[in-house]
Amino acid sequence: MPRKLFVNLPVKDLDRSVAFFTALGFNFNPQFTDANATCMIVSDDSFVMLLVEPFFQGFTAKPLGDARQQTEVLLAFSLDSREEVDELVGKAVAAGATITQPARDHGFMYQQSFADLDGHQWEPFFMDPDAVPPST
Repeated sequence: MPRKLFVNLPVKDLDRSVAFFTALGFNFNPQFTDANATCMIVSDDSFVMLLVEPFFQGFTAKPLGDARQQTEVLLAFSLDSREEVDELVGKAVAAGATITQPARDHGFMYQQSFADLDGHQWEPFFMDPDAVPPST
């Protein structure tokens, strides 16, 4: 049985974050949504829990970092084509994201990077397994 992955991210304004990720085409599980949190569906086995900062703070004794100032995590996820990567990043920028690095083409993998409204860095990518160079 595949394991499920839940990434938890602190956000300043839950409604604003939901609107942002909805504009990118993500859906949310209403069963795990209230005034403090929502469950963004990435795939059948991968989810991002967006938690308002005070609620998030209840899960850790460490202070919260500011994702606009420090890198806390890079969130990479695959898409089915280079065009989908470009389209999603275009939607992200239109919804208020900022580009964190220019597009990178590694031959077998194409990726872009953007920061969401709270500064979390997302890295959508397309990888062609048939184009991966053989290991030496």
